[in-house]
Amino acid sequence: MRRMFPASLMAVALTALTMPAVLADDPDGYIVVLKKGADAVSIAQEHSGKHSTKLLHTYNHALHGYAASMTAAAARQISDDPRVMFVQTDQRVRLEAQVVSTGIARVGTPASPTADLDSVDERVDVDVAVVDTGIQADHPDLNVHAPGAKNCAGGVGAADGNGHGTHVAGTIGALDNRQGVVGVAPGVRLWSVRVLDDSGNGSFSSIICGVDHVTANADEIEVANLSLGATGTDDGDCGNTNRDALHQAVCASVAAGVTYAVAAGNSSVDSAKRVPAAYDEVITVSALADFDGEPGGKAASTCVADDDDTLANFSNHGRDVDLIAPGLCIRSTWIKGGYQVSSGTSMAAPHVAGAAALYKAAHPSATPSAVRNALITAGGTDWNAGDDPDGVKEPLLNVRGF
Repeated sequence: MRRMFPASLMAVALTALTMPAVLADDPDGYIVVLKKGADAVSIAQEHSGKHSTKLLHTYNHALHGYAASMTAAAARQISDDPRVMFVQTDQRVRLEAQVVSTGIARVGTPASPTADLDSVDERVDVDVAVVDTGIQADHPDLNVHAPGAKNCAGGVGAADGNGHGTHVAGTIGALDNRQGVVGVAPGVRLWSVRVLDDSGNGSFSSIICGVDHVTANADEIEVANLSLGATGTDDGDCGNTNRDALHQAVCASVAAGVTYAVAAGNSSVDSAKRVPAAYDEVITVSALADFDGEPGGKAASTCVADDDDTLANFSNHGRDVDLIAPGLCIRSTWIKGGYQVSSGTSMAAPHVAGAAALYKAAHPSATPSAVRNALITAGGTDWNAGDDPDGVKEPLLNVRGF
């Protein structure tokens, strides 16, 4: 299975996961996409008995199909089943991450009437899924919706044994409670959707499992964050022609009303070479180097070396990027009730997820497309794009009017 990784330089504590190499496909892992109307459970069981497959996940909401371990010969035979649309190898996935301080200040959260930062614990009434390594459910600075937890990564439970998902969650919605840090959309209900293991590793099949869970609960979940990525391209639209199960699942989830914020990745390459960053239906976010929470480019670097108010030197770029947001030296919540500074596009994307939550709180009927357009339109230009390789100055996230 090809691996996905979270989207940041991964925090100082996650140095071993910083911009990891893409891992090889698992020769035994496959995703079977069924034709519309097919019964995933019964067909998966039938195939298991006939071809000795080991069922991993079934999908019934964002996608009709299942994931299983099987031989290549079995995969070829299953692909001949007239009820099957296509079969693809599973791909491994891994974290891509790098606290509320400067990032929250720079995007204008203190001026947002919906965020209403006044150290009084009044919570933004929106549900946001963190599709990641899980969230520490009892962190005192987070409002985690425990009944909504989902574990797609194996092991026991949806708790975060890595820290990445909890960090992402804090940037999105840490409580405005005079404790620790505060998020862009303080107090949103956070859904822990664990698709990456404690080492930050996962697969397309586990990500689809997470997206399927989000889609099944789209009547409650308005926003989802994907601070992860893998090598790939956007080979088509949301139809059934691109033979990309993850893309089809994301498309279905967006169609169900969920807005997705996605990290661009940390490889200093065109984001068109990374998925889900390359998908047109999501909001793809690059990382800004900002060390003081203010424009002007005058601050000295702090936790990492870079130039203030520029594209982070590790950030992916390109025409698939919709917004840029702070992604260096971001202080946020961490496991064991703690806090940590991290850097990466994984830290930039949750600023945008929080912004989408603010917008949805004020405009509950807004579609994902309307949310995306509103965030892009409100974006600022007060950053130096001189070192951006694509020559296109992405809007800088701005929530002052939300």
